[in-house]
Amino acid sequence: MAFSRSRRSGGSYDLFWPGYVDVLSTLLLVVTFLLSIFMVAQFYVSQESSGKDTVLRRLTRQIAELTNLLSLEKGQGKVLQDELAALQASFANLKTDNERLGSLAGMGGEKDARIAALSKELADKTSLSSEAQAKVDLLNQQLLQLRRQMAALQEAIGAAEAKDKDSQARIADLGARLNVVLAKQVQELQRYRSDFFGRLRELLRDRKDIRVVGDRFVFESEVLFPSGQATMTVEGLAAIDQLATAIIELERSIPREIDWALQVDGHTDIRPIASVQFPSNWELSSARATTVVKYLISRGVPPRRLVAAGYGEFQPLEDGATEDILRRNRRIELKLTNR
Repeated sequence: MAFSRSRRSGGSYDLFWPGYVDVLSTLLLVVTFLLSIFMVAQFYVSQESSGKDTVLRRLTRQIAELTNLLSLEKGQGKVLQDELAALQASFANLKTDNERLGSLAGMGGEKDARIAALSKELADKTSLSSEAQAKVDLLNQQLLQLRRQMAALQEAIGAAEAKDKDSQARIADLGARLNVVLAKQVQELQRYRSDFFGRLRELLRDRKDIRVVGDRFVFESEVLFPSGQATMTVEGLAAIDQLATAIIELERSIPREIDWALQVDGHTDIRPIASVQFPSNWELSSARATTVVKYLISRGVPPRRLVAAGYGEFQPLEDGATEDILRRNRRIELKLTNR
């Protein structure tokens, strides 16, 4: 929950310090929120691009392998074609020799056998050449299919990059508009805070034990509670009655689109408490803040406009252990803020 510390100077308080700290804190939270949205969007886009880059690298590797295989098959086909041409030439030569030596009866049988062997070898080589050509055709088809897949993947990557640029532009535009809206609401809330504090000053002008410190009202604990207890005194109930009246008037005047709240903070001094009801100062400060909030609700203040918090002894106004310092550090603070 957001709250700001008061400025100190030599033990006295700057009663007119404006509440710019809350405005800056709110804007810082908004910027942090927008940066978180941007980082989440960047994370998902980078994850999607990384996956597509992996697929693209795998397809490129497959294409290289198929290209190498295709080269080998083409080389083998070329060798087979050369051998086929050589066999065809040998067959033609033998046929010529056969025709020329056909008159020699004793040589005819040998020639016929050689021609038959060469014819069979020629047929085998022709068959191998046809298989090699079929493999080459199949590899060409696979290579074409992979190239089409690569083209589709590159197109998808281009579309994703364009979508990413569009998303970044939208985020930037949304952030700018959100900043304008928040700045306007902060300015309006600052004006209502000034009116609210002015009204409280008027109601509590005769109370010397209730002070304005920075952008908050400070009630000394003794004004509202007995020592070491969280049940309000009659005097404390009367003071909170006046506060409830001012808050209800404020609720009617602030526009509904401004999401505001009254933060009630409980603080103790540095002396520890260890009772059955309150084992530590945390419990005591929280119980006192909750008591104030519950009473404000009983007087008609909407619960959604109230926040209670206890800080124990860990947010003193002043450092030291004198009775005056301890008394000032035991307090209930009221602060008007936006959610």
